[in-house]
Amino acid sequence: MPPVGEVAAAEARSGMVLGGGAAAAAVGGGEDAVVMQVAGAEGQDSVITINCPDQAGLGCDLCRTILEFGLRITRGDVSTDGQWCFVVFWVVPRTPSIKVRWANLKNRLMSMCPSNYPMTFYPEITQPGPSQFYLLKLFSADRKGLLHDVTHILSELELIIHRVKVSTTPDGRVIDLFFITDGMELLHTKERQEETCSMLIATLGPSISCEILLAEGFQQGFSSLPPTISEELFRLELADGDNCSRSICAEMKRMQKATINFDNTLSPAHTLLQINCADQKGLLYDILRTMKDCSIQVTYGRFWSDKKGFREVDLFIKQADGKKIIDPEKQDVLSSRLRSEMLHPLRVMIVNRGPDVELLVANPVELSGKGRPRVFYDATFALKALGICIFSAEIGRQAASERQWEVYRFLLDDSSEFPLSNSLVNRNRIVDWVRKTLLGCYN
Repeated sequence: MPPVGEVAAAEARSGMVLGGGAAAAAVGGGEDAVVMQVAGAEGQDSVITINCPDQAGLGCDLCRTILEFGLRITRGDVSTDGQWCFVVFWVVPRTPSIKVRWANLKNRLMSMCPSNYPMTFYPEITQPGPSQFYLLKLFSADRKGLLHDVTHILSELELIIHRVKVSTTPDGRVIDLFFITDGMELLHTKERQEETCSMLIATLGPSISCEILLAEGFQQGFSSLPPTISEELFRLELADGDNCSRSICAEMKRMQKATINFDNTLSPAHTLLQINCADQKGLLYDILRTMKDCSIQVTYGRFWSDKKGFREVDLFIKQADGKKIIDPEKQDVLSSRLRSEMLHPLRVMIVNRGPDVELLVANPVELSGKGRPRVFYDATFALKALGICIFSAEIGRQAASERQWEVYRFLLDDSSEFPLSNSLVNRNRIVDWVRKTLLGCYN
């Protein structure tokens, strides 16, 4: 019997994919590289099918975009022969409140599909030209949850936040400076700028003033944390009891039950990588970005979730040189990297910043320079749910542990309703809630 991975690649070329018959039929009915079957009722899966030329890291890029639109991948099939790929994702919105712009998502995914047919697997990775940065200036009266409300609107408009500076004046006014790019690449037009400001004013009230300018010469800022804090935030392994209450430690122990196995007996050309772990937000993205950054080629993959909240992942993989991963040391290195990226994709802690209290959230940046989607959105959502005001916020980058990290810094308002200066309980509560929101434990 031919190896499973090679059978899958052959089926992909013939217009089929294992477990994806219905979606494959939809692809046959049209010429688009991306076909969507939107669910007819809440709770049902929508099906996204991508049938296009392949390129290095395409699976990672697709998963990042799907995560950016607030969707959860419940299961999927991926097949490629190195030149052409066939991908099927079953997805659902993470919460009923998320309004998915399916047409916009399709256009984004279409734009990611390579247009040139002849491709070779894993040449030196090249990235498309950089997007233009813009500065969005907002002036308004301060109130709880304002920063998240603005972030929510920008997310719906597909405006990606790269850096933000929020400051509150003594008279209760807020100045928000957002450095953004446009997922639709239309923010240079007057119509798109007017749409953005109109939606902000309509949602937040007429007291808001809005201005969008070209951010010429903008460069991603680099955060500068004290060495002792950096060492604790970016350490490679987290101890079970570090910076977590009993509830979050129990959740982390559940996540640490992950198993990672390599099998070189099923295929003469591929190594089978099998992963079983607790499901969480962005898990598939974390796995595939690790494969991309480690130059591991995924020829065939299948992933699904069971009813107990665990995820099964089977990947037929090869090294960049086309060889199987047989060396036990190389297997250990990849296993250790995967375990770290799956179990600790985000770091959360609270520290003192002079007399003030600061929340830190950090995530690793891909080698391509792209950060993780929706981190700022989820962090501000969690703080809004707790009723905590954000006095100022910044996004920057810092090098640590031989890689780049995206660092989100939130200076929190120490109020009488939610005291932070001398309350370890409240600090742990914030860390718990923010971390669980980021990992989707409550969604």
